[in-house]
Amino acid sequence: MPINTSSPIKARSSRLEARISHEQKALFQQAAMLSARSLSEFVVASAQDAANRIIEAHETIRLEREDQIRFVQTLLNPPEPNARLRQAALQYRTLLSA
Repeated sequence: MPINTSSPIKARSSRLEARISHEQKALFQQAAMLSARSLSEFVVASAQDAANRIIEAHETIRLEREDQIRFVQTLLNPPEPNARLRQAALQYRTLLSA
């Protein structure tokens, strides 16, 4: 079941801890201050943004223009089923009727 990452978190009952260097903490604190957020708000928002980008990149199929055209043409004009596909369909129908 997918996690809804678009709505704000209503209950904050989970905790996340991480060990970071002093330099990283100073960097995060400066960025949080510049964005008018607390350090926790900044870290959580940044991690959520990164997670959303990574998930989207893995769930999205991007095709070159030529491949897009070939894909649509195949959907609109599918090839005739070959012998293996006909056999698989027959097995499927047999399985359903049993």
